Amino acid sequence: MWNMIWPILLVVGANAFYNISTKSMPGKVNAFASLSVTYLTCFVLSVIMFYATSSQKNLLTEISKVNWTSFVLGLSVVALEFGYISIYRAGWKVSAGSLVANISLACVLLFVGLLLYKETISLRQVVGIGVCAAGLLLINK
Repeated sequence: MWNMIWPILLVVGANAFYNISTKSMPGKVNAFASLSVTYLTCFVLSVIMFYATSSQKNLLTEISKVNWTSFVLGLSVVALEFGYISIYRAGWKVSAGSLVANISLACVLLFVGLLLYKETISLRQVVGIGVCAAGLLLINK
């Protein structure tokens, strides 16, 4: 059970700090300058964590094993980060901006699961999408 819970707790905790940090970013700093510092920090931490967790200890060998997904993930993460910076700079409240984005994402991912991964969508999930849509309308009024 703990193997199912700890990753969710990590994502929730990290996401809370993520949104606090993004909302608190100075408005006068260029978003991409800030992201450069952010990803330099990520790079250093990732290298440290690689050596701390890998029995292989050969970073270049491991890097040679990556495929297109690492590059698309990199593009996606930069777009995601810039999107969140833009959300908060546009004036969204931290309590609403992330909620609207994540509810919308959850609804989109239901269809991604259906179309790309042949997952099934239950009646409960369809009703859930309707409830989410109603919630989005209520939040944005």
